[in-house]
Amino acid sequence: MFQMPNGPIALFGSGETSRRGRQVHSELLQRLPQPVRVAILETPAGFQPNVGVVSGKLRTFFEQNLRNFEPAVSVVAARQRGGVFDPDSPEVARPLLQADYIFAGPGSPTFMMRQLAGTRTLELLLRRNADGATLSFASAAAISVGRFVLPVYEIYKVGDALHWLPGLDLFAPLGLNLAILPHWNNNEGGSELDTSHCFMGAERFRYLKRMLPTDTTILALDEHTACILEPEDESVLVMGAGSVTVISGAGEVSFGDGARFLFNQLRC
Repeated sequence: MFQMPNGPIALFGSGETSRRGRQVHSELLQRLPQPVRVAILETPAGFQPNVGVVSGKLRTFFEQNLRNFEPAVSVVAARQRGGVFDPDSPEVARPLLQADYIFAGPGSPTFMMRQLAGTRTLELLLRRNADGATLSFASAAAISVGRFVLPVYEIYKVGDALHWLPGLDLFAPLGLNLAILPHWNNNEGGSELDTSHCFMGAERFRYLKRMLPTDTTILALDEHTACILEPEDESVLVMGAGSVTVISGAGEVSFGDGARFLFNQLRC
């Protein structure tokens, strides 16, 4: 199923509909022919009763806040296996056939991984990117597309033991073994609870890091910060209010707004 990525792939640490997020979308949309054909993938939030509200707000964001690109927005209702909106259904996945910009965002990373793996929806998404379409993943969706998935809700909310799960591994054809962690500098817990490191906190993250194979690179994104991976020249552009941190066997290095670095720095 896996094909060599060709179009850009954007990863958001959070704030995909904020002013900073809009700047990232604009950077990518301006490269595409207008009107831009945008597809919003519902899978990450497919388990939520209000999934239609979630995708509706995203659709409004693109149509109103990025209207200078004349976006023609469709929704890919690939919600859950075995249901009416099965991600393996050709009819459900059909909007991806013409999409030039494919976005997926909030929800559950483990749910997205389980529902998309091996499906028609994932196959078309990868095919479109191989043909040059842009992929854009925020928050939960960004976690799910790495080699390993952090079960954030299961650990943070349910109390499961620290562990990782296999991810969709979209970057393997590029020789990149990534664990992607948004919300890196989150501080909503205040002084009482460390919610940094994607809600894990610094102490628990030290244990999680040791659980990963040594050839895995952690790509950590601060909130309201994004990076754009460019397969064409194997470079990464950072945009936003914070930093993108690369953690590998070679050490740890952070890149701020406007920085550009090469894929080689993502390889152990």
